[in-house]
Amino acid sequence: MTKEEFNSKFKETLDTILLAMAENSEINPEKFYSMTCVLENLSFFSPILYGAIKNKKE
Repeated sequence: MTKEEFNSKFKETLDTILLAMAENSEINPEKFYSMTCVLENLSFFSPILYGAIKNKKE
């Protein structure tokens, strides 16, 4: 898997999680916004995560 493929799939997964949370009426809006910030920060670190995973496999 290339770095670009990883970034794309990772972002897609985070977006899917966010959408599922947004559609769930049982989730407290304050917790939703906090989790949104966490997921957004994770998306910024996807290149680092990719590098860590790639180095671990090698």
